[in-house]
Amino acid sequence: MGAERGQSWRPAASMAVLRRRAQAAAAMREYFAETGALEVHTPLLMPSGSTDPALNNFVAGPDEGAQGPSGYLQSSPEFAMKRLLAAGSGDIYQLGPAFRAEESGRHHLAEFTLLEWYRVGRDHHALMDDVEQLVTTVLPELRFTRARYADLFARGYGVDVHTTGTPELAEIAHAANVHVGGATERAVLLDALFADLFLRTAPAREALFVYDFPTEQSAYARIQPGPPRVASRFELIIGGIEIANGYHELIDAKEQAERMASENRRRAAAGQAPVPSDPDLLDALAAGLPDCAGVALGFDRLLMLMTDAPSIAAVSAFAPYHPGVA
Repeated sequence: MGAERGQSWRPAASMAVLRRRAQAAAAMREYFAETGALEVHTPLLMPSGSTDPALNNFVAGPDEGAQGPSGYLQSSPEFAMKRLLAAGSGDIYQLGPAFRAEESGRHHLAEFTLLEWYRVGRDHHALMDDVEQLVTTVLPELRFTRARYADLFARGYGVDVHTTGTPELAEIAHAANVHVGGATERAVLLDALFADLFLRTAPAREALFVYDFPTEQSAYARIQPGPPRVASRFELIIGGIEIANGYHELIDAKEQAERMASENRRRAAAGQAPVPSDPDLLDALAAGLPDCAGVALGFDRLLMLMTDAPSIAAVSAFAPYHPGVA
C-alpha cells in the first residue's frame, strides 16, 4: 500500500511556511492582547448551521447504529460568539477551524482557518481601522484604500446600483460576459457583478475596503435608513482576493429571525434543504446583544498573500479533502 500511495502522506506546506504561519498567529494574538480582546473557543459541532443560500453546510452525525448528537460543523463561530457577547464577554476573538462544503480551488478548502472577532461599542467604520491595524502587523507594506460600493459600481458599469432594476442588472451581466447561471434574483446578480468588477481587477499589493453594500447583500448587518438605504457592511479585498467580511451587527432578534426565514425561502427556491434557525442565538439577541461590530478574516488567504503561495492548500499542514489542489 505504501508504494501505491507514494508521497501523499507528506504535508502540503513546507516547514518554512508552517513556521511563518505560527509567527503570524502569535503576532495576531499579541495584537488582540494589547487591544483588550479575550480569546475564546466555541464548539465546532452546533445544532444549527448557516441559512445563507450561498453557503453549503457540513451535516455531521454518528455512525449508523451509534448513539450521539448530530448537527452542523460550524461554517463560522458567529452564533456562539454572539451568545458570549450577550452574556457580557466584552471584546472577543477566535482563531480556529471552520467548514464549508464547497468546490475546491485556489481560495477554497472544505476545512479552513478563520479569524473572527467582535468589538463592543464600535461600528463598521471603526472596525475597518481595527482590521487595517491587525493586517499591517503581518503585511506592513500594504497600501490601504476605501471606497463605497455604489461609487465603484458607477465607475465600473455607469449606473446607480441603488436605483437600477433587476432586469437591467441582468442585461449588464450579459453584456459584460459575467456568468450568472440563469439567475434572476437581484442578490445573486449583484454578487456576480461584484466579483467580476472588484475581486478580479484589484492591484496585487493594494488592500481595498469596500463598504456600504446594497440592502440585498446586508446578511446580518444593520441597515442605514439613507437615502439611499445601505447595509453597514464591508469587505476587505487584497490582490483580488476577499480577505475579510465585517458588519455593524444586527442586534434585533425579530429582524434576525425574519432574515433567516427569508434565506430559507431562497434556499427552498434554489432546491436546497432548509436549515433550522438557531434558537439560542435568537434568545441571546432578545436578552440583549450589545452594540458591536464583527468581522471574519480568512487566515489561510492572508497567509497565501504573505508567502506568495499558489493556493491556501499550500499554507495548510494538510488538505485531506482536496489533495489534488496545488
